[in-house]
Amino acid sequence: MAYLTAAELATRYGQDRLIDLTDRDGDGLADDPMIAQALADASAEIDGYLAARYRLPLPTVPAILARIAGDIAIYRLLSLRRMGDIEDARRRYEDARRLLEAISRGTVSLGLPAALPPEQQPGLSLAAAKSGPAPVFGPDQMGGF
Repeated sequence: MAYLTAAELATRYGQDRLIDLTDRDGDGLADDPMIAQALADASAEIDGYLAARYRLPLPTVPAILARIAGDIAIYRLLSLRRMGDIEDARRRYEDARRLLEAISRGTVSLGLPAALPPEQQPGLSLAAAKSGPAPVFGPDQMGGF
């Protein structure tokens, strides 16, 4: 699910900033595929956290997730540049990641209905479905057999 568009990213951070971050060929234009990839990466990272608690895709995009997606996308774009350019983006990224962890734990709300209908409840992930109790018989329990 996309949480932010390239146009919304430009509104949040400024088109000049996006050009500065992505104009590798010096033509004065932002590199749209690079921006799209950063936004896709941000959305995938967000989905990784939300899937533990919410059925995806979400029915609406809460404003907090749009902001987090922007911070993560800018961090990803800045990570391709010199190390000195990244400190503010790193702080914002770490803040965004901590916020996603809090959302995943349920200590921060997305403002969505607390009790989702059964068809909207998150299902078990493949990892959760495949994991289960520890095996009863293993090398330690078999006594050398």
